[in-house]
Amino acid sequence: MVAYRFSRVLAVCAVLALSACATAPSHINDVCAVFDQQDGWFNNWQSHAQKAERKYGVPVPVLMATLRKESGFKSNARPPRTKLLGFIPWKHQSSAYGYSQALDGTWSQYQMESGNWSARRTNFSDAVDFVGWYHSKTADTLGVAKNDTYNLYLAYYMGWTAYKRGEWRSNASLQRYARDTDAMARKYEAQLRQCGS
Repeated sequence: MVAYRFSRVLAVCAVLALSACATAPSHINDVCAVFDQQDGWFNNWQSHAQKAERKYGVPVPVLMATLRKESGFKSNARPPRTKLLGFIPWKHQSSAYGYSQALDGTWSQYQMESGNWSARRTNFSDAVDFVGWYHSKTADTLGVAKNDTYNLYLAYYMGWTAYKRGEWRSNASLQRYARDTDAMARKYEAQLRQCGS
């Protein structure tokens, strides 16, 4: 009986340990807490974000605010499913997936252009690199400053072609999302100055 209980306790502990690895940070509005929760040799989110900043010139607060808005730092985030006959879960609304909510086609373009064929949308390092790559291309092709979170997010959400056509101008809710993302980037920037102090 004791061996049976012990094995059940071990099984519960293993499940809890695995689920802890798969959960998003609990304080997503505090970038210092996000980085603290993910600290470790294999999973140091702050160093991955800083590496993307050095590589693409897009500030860490902009990268992190984009990921926060897109997925809430959930590795397996997906858009909701449509309903068949109004109640049967059916297909997802789009192919957006992972931390960055990158679409299949855009992710494939990133893999090809970056040469990172093994990149996964559920891997934070790859996702933050993708966001840096995308924002950098926005800056290079559309003339948006790399610290202009508002316009970078509009282009990220809509895609380069729709952004260039100005389709976001008639979308008040998207403009609100972009303002929220910009406000979060500013908040993260202030927090980063205080991290570790």
